[in-house]
Amino acid sequence: MSTTKRLWLGLSALLVASFAVMLWLGVDLVHTAPPVPDRVIAANGQVLYTRADIDRGREVWQSIGGQQLGSIWGHGALVAPDWSADWLHRETEAMLELQARADTGQSYASMDATEKAKTEASVKPQIRHNTYDAAKNEIVVSNQRAQAISTVAAHYESLFSNDPATHQLRIDYAMRENTVPDADNRRAMTAFFFWTAWAAGTDRPGASNRTYTNNWPYEPLIGNQPTSDTFIWSMFSLLFMIGGIGLLAWHYAGWHGKEELPTPPTQDPLQGLVITPSMKATAKYFWVVVALFLFQILMGATTAHFQVEGQEAYGVKVSEFLPYALTRSWHTELAVLWIATAWLATGLYIAPAISGHEPKFQRAGVNFLFVCLLIIVVGAFAGQWFAVMQKMGLQYNFWFGHQGWEYVDLGRFWQAFLFIGLLLWLLLMGRSLWPALKRKDEMSSIVGLLFLSTIAIAMFYGAGLMWGEKSHLSVVEYWRWWVVHLWVEGFFEVFAVAVISFLFVKLGLIRGKSATTNVLFATIVYMSGGVLGMFHHLYFAGTTTAAVALGASFSALEVVPLALIGLEAYETWSHSRATTWMERYRWPIMFFLATSFWNLVGAGLFGFLVNTPIALYYMQGLNLTPLHGHTALFGVYGMLGIGLMLFCLRGLRPQVEWPTGLLRGAFWSLNIGLGLMALLTLLPMGVLQLNAALENGYWFARSAEFMSRPIIHMLVWMRMPGDLVFSAGALMLALFIARKWLKPKIAAN
Repeated sequence: MSTTKRLWLGLSALLVASFAVMLWLGVDLVHTAPPVPDRVIAANGQVLYTRADIDRGREVWQSIGGQQLGSIWGHGALVAPDWSADWLHRETEAMLELQARADTGQSYASMDATEKAKTEASVKPQIRHNTYDAAKNEIVVSNQRAQAISTVAAHYESLFSNDPATHQLRIDYAMRENTVPDADNRRAMTAFFFWTAWAAGTDRPGASNRTYTNNWPYEPLIGNQPTSDTFIWSMFSLLFMIGGIGLLAWHYAGWHGKEELPTPPTQDPLQGLVITPSMKATAKYFWVVVALFLFQILMGATTAHFQVEGQEAYGVKVSEFLPYALTRSWHTELAVLWIATAWLATGLYIAPAISGHEPKFQRAGVNFLFVCLLIIVVGAFAGQWFAVMQKMGLQYNFWFGHQGWEYVDLGRFWQAFLFIGLLLWLLLMGRSLWPALKRKDEMSSIVGLLFLSTIAIAMFYGAGLMWGEKSHLSVVEYWRWWVVHLWVEGFFEVFAVAVISFLFVKLGLIRGKSATTNVLFATIVYMSGGVLGMFHHLYFAGTTTAAVALGASFSALEVVPLALIGLEAYETWSHSRATTWMERYRWPIMFFLATSFWNLVGAGLFGFLVNTPIALYYMQGLNLTPLHGHTALFGVYGMLGIGLMLFCLRGLRPQVEWPTGLLRGAFWSLNIGLGLMALLTLLPMGVLQLNAALENGYWFARSAEFMSRPIIHMLVWMRMPGDLVFSAGALMLALFIARKWLKPKIAAN
């Protein structure tokens, strides 16, 4: 059996086993997720909330931006509190005050340490003890706790209105006035917040001292602290990573680079590439990529500025027409949209180049898909504006407004429309690649892997259609990460490896046989951690210990291929210097090199910083999370998207002179700006928040009291140098692309 066939069998077995475990844990999650009761009642029989209240409350929360305004169970925005942690702490404080008054007649704050300890010991079991009655599907709370719940609910009802008493808090949280205008909707939303906090503070049945969210958030007042499993699987996570790096290093030492590289051709093999009509039609996609990229930067700067002025930007009350929840929604979605568009366009450009075949009506299909993408972006963003501004009724929000789930916020209609668009992209790719798929040569496996990754990219977006309007929060989180994680840390990675390998083979810099073996092996390494590693996002989302164990173990393996990323970068650099004509591809390759660097720093170092259960327990939802997110999402996938775009533009306008000064400036500005943003703001702010969480509890690290401190505001302002440098790089990139079409200069032969 050939090496290629063995690798294919190994990859197939790995994927079958991995997804079987994924589905098994999904079924387990359905049965063990925190129960949603029909009623929450006090001991005296008073009905506090009903299932209808909780469901409606979640719909209201989603309509105002959901995870884009504060967070739930640590997933979401960084400005405004985590509502679960905030409610849990406020309710605990309210109960401590009531208990202190009942026992001693004095306030809790005025007690000495001994009396406080007695009061806390009395309150803790009232919160942690699980009073859920499965037979009646109801939660019974003490009359005292019912009073505390009423107190906290009143605070939130005031906060989400235009009550002057909570005006300053709305500024601190970057909330618009009258965020939820309807009083009944505000009350319903408190039911949802209560339920998420109840799950975070109540012991899971049959598991002593372990809540439904595995004791997240850290709340010393009720004994919420890391479980023993959190420590144990963090240790095993480190062992898996070290062992994996050792095995990969052994493999590289024994096998990698043993085959002699071919002699580079004397002329560029792609210079005579025939550009088909459908390939030419992809140019407009790249114009949209740049437009979306610039718009994303604008929304990012606005979102960051909300952290210091709350409702305004330099005196303009922006929140009245463009609130924080909306700018952050668009900022995160645009990152995915422009990067994905660059990659989709690259696929449409490169497919006819691989097969040498232009199917009938291919250009019409490419143009039709482009129009569909524009309609989706405009329609979805308009729907989200109407939703967040509360100008769209709840009955329409799920389908046309704002779903509230970070990175998959689109209304269901637009989500389904995008899925159909991806299926059309898959059809267009398949039609173009079909002749190459039928050929049996040294490139067959690379082309096959490219097509399989195309299928996966299109089909796995469909996981975002697996939840409904009233699906359980834990179930939504499960399927949401199928989309976000498996796209970013799974199949796009395979797509990228296959495309870059094909390009280097086509340029005559590596042999097809060795490229095939390397691509298949790299895919196995990426997929070994990239699939089951998804569960590290779900440590505290209502899952059991099994998810923590698998997430910790396999997500550690995601770091393994990044440990030797320097070899990949060196090889890429060597290819760029293999022959003089490679100067034509200098800047696409420089962006590929930047991808390798940020893969190591953003995905590797900063990713593993928040990867283990014990680390994420304290860091989830703090600024150390976006430190990883920014440097990995843009640093890896954004840089790679730009590199692929430049490669395609090189072929689309082969005779046009490249103003390399602009590209040089864009390259260094984007990289330096990203580095400054990370090191001057996100890293120090995240460390300060971590220290605050460790000393006072998670709630404090996200509180207005902490986030309004002068040092935090100073660190937010420190983003400006990095943002300005980064924005300058994006503008130079845009100017470079504009000059290629608007004022082209023909290069001398």
